[in-house]
Amino acid sequence: MFGLFQQADRGQAGDGASPTLHAVLGTPIEAQPLDGQQEAVFGCGCFWGAEKGFWRLPGVITTAVGYAGGQLANPSYDQVCSGRTGHSEVVRVVWDQAQVDFSDLLKLFWECHDPTQGDRQGNDRGSQYRSVIYVETPTQLSLATASRDAYQALLAAAGFGAITTEIKTNQPLHFAETYHQQYLAKPGARPYCSAQPSGQRLGAFEGSNYKLDPRVWDAYDWSISHCVLRGDNSPIHLA
Repeated sequence: MFGLFQQADRGQAGDGASPTLHAVLGTPIEAQPLDGQQEAVFGCGCFWGAEKGFWRLPGVITTAVGYAGGQLANPSYDQVCSGRTGHSEVVRVVWDQAQVDFSDLLKLFWECHDPTQGDRQGNDRGSQYRSVIYVETPTQLSLATASRDAYQALLAAAGFGAITTEIKTNQPLHFAETYHQQYLAKPGARPYCSAQPSGQRLGAFEGSNYKLDPRVWDAYDWSISHCVLRGDNSPIHLA
């Protein structure tokens, strides 16, 4: 492994005495992947809406929001929002490889936002809203790159510009403050999502190995503005 997530800067989400549990999944949000599990980080606009999109996928063990891709150690939300730390708002995803493949997560990633917008997503502007994929293994890096190339072809055919998504390894993750974790599932949350999906659907690409039932994607209607807010907070379960 590349060692994507460094231990030194983990701790803003909890109090250090007990693990912070996922508000929907009930799992520790800082849990390290076990055998048969993997993790990766995605940035696609405001992390509130992005996290909800990922925690609903079958096979996802836990998610957490945080900051990655910048220079400052242990940044705060206000510091990241200043645009001077270089961080992107991101979602850490841990998943069970037997149930869901990295390909499935990449499909959700590309389809849930417009990766051609540079340092913004919808009305949110700033480098913290840029599109990113931070991976941990050579296989993940290869799949992320192949999926980007396949999605670029779809976007170009539909009249979109060049993908600006940053794909990197070895990017330390700093967990965001507790109140940001699973924000949209908490009482009194302000409904908000900045994503502007392109409407293009990613199919097979080099190395892809989709494991999810195609019916899962019916739970996401990206043609509806801010549809991630209209859906149930619960994980997707097929009858």
